[in-house]
Amino acid sequence: MGDRRMFSMQIVDSDAFLDMPLSTQALYFHLSMRADDDGFVDNARKIMRAVGCSQDDMKILFGKNFVLAFEDGVCVIKHWRIHNYIRTDRKKTTAYIEHFDKLDTKENGSYTLKKSNVSQVTTTCLPSDNQVTTQVKLGKANISKGNINTLSGETDGVYQEVIDYLNEKAETQYRSSSAKTKSLIKARVNDGFKLEDFKTVIDNKVSEWQNTEMAKFIRPETLFGTKFESYLNQKKGQSLGVDWLKDHKMKWDE
Repeated sequence: MGDRRMFSMQIVDSDAFLDMPLSTQALYFHLSMRADDDGFVDNARKIMRAVGCSQDDMKILFGKNFVLAFEDGVCVIKHWRIHNYIRTDRKKTTAYIEHFDKLDTKENGSYTLKKSNVSQVTTTCLPSDNQVTTQVKLGKANISKGNINTLSGETDGVYQEVIDYLNEKAETQYRSSSAKTKSLIKARVNDGFKLEDFKTVIDNKVSEWQNTEMAKFIRPETLFGTKFESYLNQKKGQSLGVDWLKDHKMKWDE
């Protein structure tokens, strides 16, 4: 394992990262410094105790997808390959081959869990008398990683989950702390929509609008506004883009 690690400003200077408590940011850096050459860590609790951080700090890293965890306690730095590039002749392959095989690498270099293995990623690398399960509690927010179907409209964790998904799919850096964004998400939750509905809308519009002149509208005020239900019920291949907007004479804030 190498004794030098790098960190990408693209990740550590993002609003999502800087919005975390300083103790959580410090834990992220310590985990990254001790990870193997593929970004895997097998002693997260030991590191957490050694640097004086709490389980809440680890939960936040899981909840915000900066660290992915497996059932047996092994975890991996999601953006490892964005941070570090190690020459093949100097790289020591991870010992956690079975875990590595459960991951895909996105075009930008970040790890993502293969769909067939979603249920196997948990936060149980922090076992205690009150075993941490796949339900992660962040403050007042309950976020069930990998299988979230309901939302509570008064929690920061809810806003974070939706915006993190948008940022990941659209490669944007919107802030979940924005008052306008919170009000939009809360309004849709009050209408009875679930987290999977938000993800479906994001998937639909990213697929349709990304790399087109409509890409600028892949933003919270457009996706989660009054046309949310239309986007949700959009059939695959159906266009609700420029022509649709013109026909309905809609006005958008630039």
